[in-house]
Amino acid sequence: MNIPPREKQGVDDIETFLLANPERVRQCSQNIRILKVNRKTLSLFGARDLNHLMVSLGLVMRDDTFKSHVSELAQLWSGKTEFSSHTVNYTLKGDRLDVQLHGQILPGHEQSWDRVLIAIEDVTAREGARRKLAQSENHALGLFMHSPVSLWVEDFSGVKRLIDEARARGIEDFRVFTDVHEEFVFRCMGEIRVLDVNTRTLELFAAPDKDTLLRQLSDVFRDEMEPHFREQLIDLWDGKLFQQREVVNYALDGTKLHLLLQFSVLPGHENDWSLVQVALTDITARKKAEAYLEFLGTHDVLTRAFNRAFFADELNRLERKGQQPVTVVIADLNGLKRANDEFGHAAGDALLRRAGEVFDSLVEKPATVSRIGGDEFAVLLPGMEATLIALAGLVEVNNQYYPDYELSLSTGVATSQPGERLEAVVKRADMLMLGQKRAYYAQPERDRRSERSI
Repeated sequence: MNIPPREKQGVDDIETFLLANPERVRQCSQNIRILKVNRKTLSLFGARDLNHLMVSLGLVMRDDTFKSHVSELAQLWSGKTEFSSHTVNYTLKGDRLDVQLHGQILPGHEQSWDRVLIAIEDVTAREGARRKLAQSENHALGLFMHSPVSLWVEDFSGVKRLIDEARARGIEDFRVFTDVHEEFVFRCMGEIRVLDVNTRTLELFAAPDKDTLLRQLSDVFRDEMEPHFREQLIDLWDGKLFQQREVVNYALDGTKLHLLLQFSVLPGHENDWSLVQVALTDITARKKAEAYLEFLGTHDVLTRAFNRAFFADELNRLERKGQQPVTVVIADLNGLKRANDEFGHAAGDALLRRAGEVFDSLVEKPATVSRIGGDEFAVLLPGMEATLIALAGLVEVNNQYYPDYELSLSTGVATSQPGERLEAVVKRADMLMLGQKRAYYAQPERDRRSERSI
């Protein structure tokens, strides 16, 4: 074979040299002379006889064989008397053959290499199966990594061990047990081992890479996650290895995420829970839409106060609860019609928004304020007294910020007496408000019939 001696060309790395000089490799291949083959060899390559095989070597050794042939030559060049490689040959019909090749220079021919025994094992079936398995694994990995849903692969075997220990101690009511021993839930949470996450998970949780996410899991699973995880443990205790529930997590940038969690112990791991898949679908937009629709159902959009429907429901709730006393404040906006008539409805809407701001600053839970009419508001104060002094002060401050048009309210206040229906309390407050409103407009400068300018 035409391999360059070290001393003639100063070659230190023969493999690199040959890879860079494919013509030299071709020359080496052309110098190979096949002296004898067995019947199995002829059958394997589809040759009629030795001469047929010899003249067709260019069809047998091509394409994929280059690097493996370089490896064989490098082994011989390094002084070895035997070599091996995994390579690809082709039958004379062009069919691919995966072969395991082993060569041995026969004793007495180490200097000339003129007698070399080559053993070829056909491993096409094995390699075909391996390639199919690799393709299947790559396909599965691709589906996992590029799924539009956040996927987590986790090890829950530590959780199962703790649950089994609790069962062995004679615990029967696991819900009561976790009520009493809250630390058990946190111990279980600490036993979860995250094995892998996909690309969508990193995007969803605003993580630059997997290691960063795994180091900061305490920032992801916090606050509202504990009661959700407790319910997950109770389901596992009851043998539910597939679960679905809505949970709350947090991205690393602090964004609150509403998620649909689907938990499944994978087949074959039911006895130890060592392989679990968790799929998280982002439903944050849907939850925001639901919250807004719920807000619209109970609130007045303009003033941000509750609406009349909520007021009626809250009145009935307080009635059923029987809480005493309940103070009711009925307030009516003065001058709204005049503002609408002379400055347009935008001015009137601005007055209503200002009233909403004042009432929002006035009340705290469990008190509520509702807009129950065009310019009428109702405040319910369960177990509290009225705060009209505070209301007057807030109106005065508001007018300092908006000097162009005065915000003015007529108010009536009534507190329930033992056994009195709340509807009657509302009527008393409403009558007191109407009296104050008549007194407001009885002033000559505020007579509605004589008002011509602001």
